Amino acid sequence: MQNSILIVDDERGIRETLRGVLEDEGFIVDTAKSGEACLKKLASNVYGCILLDVWLPEIDGLETLKRLRAEGNDSAVVMISGHGNIETAVSATKLGAFDFVEKPLSLEKTILTVRNAIKQRDLERVNKNLSDQINQDLEMVGESIAMRALRKQISIVAPTDGRVLISGESGTGKELVAKAIHSESKRKNTPFIEINSAAIPEDLVESELFGHAKGAFSGALKAKKGKFEIADGGTLFLDEIGDMSERVQAKMLRVLEEQRFEPVGSNAPVSVDVRVISATNKRLDDLIENGNFRSDLFYRLNVIPFQIPPLRERLEDLPALVEHFNKRFSADYGKRPKVYLESAIDAMRNYAWLGNVRELRNTVERIVIMNEKEKIGADDLPVLNPSNAPIASSFRFPSFKEATDAYQREFILHKLEETDGNVTKAAEAMGVDRSHLYRRMKNLGIQQK
Repeated sequence: MQNSILIVDDERGIRETLRGVLEDEGFIVDTAKSGEACLKKLASNVYGCILLDVWLPEIDGLETLKRLRAEGNDSAVVMISGHGNIETAVSATKLGAFDFVEKPLSLEKTILTVRNAIKQRDLERVNKNLSDQINQDLEMVGESIAMRALRKQISIVAPTDGRVLISGESGTGKELVAKAIHSESKRKNTPFIEINSAAIPEDLVESELFGHAKGAFSGALKAKKGKFEIADGGTLFLDEIGDMSERVQAKMLRVLEEQRFEPVGSNAPVSVDVRVISATNKRLDDLIENGNFRSDLFYRLNVIPFQIPPLRERLEDLPALVEHFNKRFSADYGKRPKVYLESAIDAMRNYAWLGNVRELRNTVERIVIMNEKEKIGADDLPVLNPSNAPIASSFRFPSFKEATDAYQREFILHKLEETDGNVTKAAEAMGVDRSHLYRRMKNLGIQQK
């Protein structure tokens, strides 16, 4: 408990005096007269702070501190000493002690030190939890050949300042790869700034990227820094680069060449040092051929190309991904992790996963929230196809390819029916590039209406 204190001192008078004072301050206080008694209490109790005397019978305070840290106890520790010296202080600090208080004790100083020790340990725990969450968010799950190759490529490219273009279908984890590159780079302690070109109105993209001066346009009541300037010294992640307008493409090309730009409505150039990582779920070569993307900008961005494989091409990673998301969301929602039976894993392997890892993630999260069963079989999975047919129906096909083709054909036809045959709208609803949908329709023998 945060407000519980353990006093460890072989002098009864000190134990009782400190107990009375700390209880008057609202703390819950326990005592021990030796190092052995301290360790025994720690085996079954949690304390916010331990006041630990250096000079104890049998095992001394430093040895007690060493043992409790070895056992994984992270309570804040304040050492008590009547014979303190620099060597003892250094040793205690290396073992993780927060501070020293000297005998004869100043009760006011002791109370202040205990409060500060507990506050410091709480901050450390919060930081550790945040760090663990960040590391979890950056974790790239899977040991398939494709994933091992991807991690190797990241380790090689990350320490450089080379521009990276990440290509892959929606939901494959392009943003995750961009963050991993940044976290392993020499810029890891600098800003990682994201901008989604598709999510910002076209008339505001230029202002979002490069900033604007006060009065540059209607509503610009004050000057604003753009993402490039905010990312100075760090990494700028440009997502959905294929949706960038031609005007912004031209300005982007100049920025990449000169590492400087002029905010909207300003003639004063701003110089920056920014590493650019971009991503797209579209085929930029098709956009270039159709005149919708500048080839010179493509070559500037595509210094180091990354291709992220879709989930269907690394299905050997699916069990590990399911378990990863299962544990993560169970912890987030305070529930016991599910046990996925082999029938469920087999059913998932026979699903097309057009939404890739993102769709799998959402599916597992839904199961954690909605399903009360401990063991999850194929019949317990959310319906994964629009016709509401059981997923296990895919087992009637003799091969995985035939099952996948049959499902994709049914799924595409359903989406085309929903959008009255509009391929562009169907592609948007499915989260795939239009050119990819056209090619898939052709391979599956689906005629456009």
